[in-house]
Amino acid sequence: MISTAPILETSFPDLTRHGRGKVRDIYEVGDALLIVATDRISAFDYVLASGIPDKGKVLTQLSAFWFERMGDLVPHHVIATDVAKFPASLQPHAETLRGRSMLCRRTRPVPIECVARGYLSGSGWKEYQQTGMVCGVRLPAGLRESDRLPEPIFTPATKAESGHDVNISEDEAARLIGRDLTSRLKALTLDIFRRGCEHAESKGIIIADTKFEFGLVGAGNPATDVVLIDEVLTPDSSRFWPRDQYTPGGAVPSFDKQYVRDYLEEIRWNKQPPVPSLPETVVQRTRDKYIEAFRRLSGRELACGIRWSASSPKCSTRAFITTTRGGNSRRCSSRARSNARRAIWATRRTSSACTATPSLARSPNTASDGRRNPPGPQPTLALRPSDCLTGRPGLHRISSRPG
Repeated sequence: MISTAPILETSFPDLTRHGRGKVRDIYEVGDALLIVATDRISAFDYVLASGIPDKGKVLTQLSAFWFERMGDLVPHHVIATDVAKFPASLQPHAETLRGRSMLCRRTRPVPIECVARGYLSGSGWKEYQQTGMVCGVRLPAGLRESDRLPEPIFTPATKAESGHDVNISEDEAARLIGRDLTSRLKALTLDIFRRGCEHAESKGIIIADTKFEFGLVGAGNPATDVVLIDEVLTPDSSRFWPRDQYTPGGAVPSFDKQYVRDYLEEIRWNKQPPVPSLPETVVQRTRDKYIEAFRRLSGRELACGIRWSASSPKCSTRAFITTTRGGNSRRCSSRARSNARRAIWATRRTSSACTATPSLARSPNTASDGRRNPPGPQPTLALRPSDCLTGRPGLHRISSRPG
């Protein structure tokens, strides 16, 4: 059972909000931007009322992993991910920010999304059935759904303010942003995609397709001033398939929101407001998939961001306590772990991004792993809309990963 309420929205009154996306809240910090990944989740173009605990941390920490690995191919916008290195003005919000935020340089975002496809799926499969092409790229005849393409292809899309992004051809992209910049973004997109795929396949994951975003700095020279921004090769921006379950000729299970989509189809939601909430089992399975993808790709445990001091000689006095394996750090003694669980519970109650108290419910005395829960009521998985600072999480039509 999950013992952490998701963060659906942040609000820092002393900071100027720069923008709000489907998942991320963005604030101005001098010449830089603070990008905070919440636990919001979307499906069928709507942000849902329920969140997935720790999802924002997976997106942030997995992106940081990939930014590091791609640094020799293209500069990125990340200045720091360690909250201790953030400006003093952000330190009062350290517990909320830790593990889910990045301090980034400002860029001028290029107004197209750069999609790379290595397999035939989603909107690409639908277009291929009708025309034999995907975004103007002619493909061999006789391909099946989920077939691997002879070579990865570049299929740009326009960034939609609402609803789905619109797939366009490379020529259409060139008319929007210029031929030189389009050529540069195509080369970078395919280079990053190939490197990511090679690493992922060594970890048992197929990256079927993904999208990247780029920004410009300085004079905007396509050869020297392109910067990789936003997120990189996450379950939100990519289609991840387990390699051992890959069978072409139909849809393939994925490491992302499949449980969410399946549930919404099962209850026959009409994909119009009001947006339904998700049951605990769907939230838990979705969270498990996100964390599994993070572990397999990065080889790391998710840092959930609660720093604490313990008197136990077996514990580091500044250890990160994770919630990805029963909520405990394996380096700690059982007594220290018990204290840590209480510290996490107390800190999260006081450092929530919402001013109102989350919905509380009586919980069993034991957790799913057999350990005893901290005493007192536990937070349920989702915050009520009325709990959040703005009065509700907000209903936004959004765009998502490649179709």
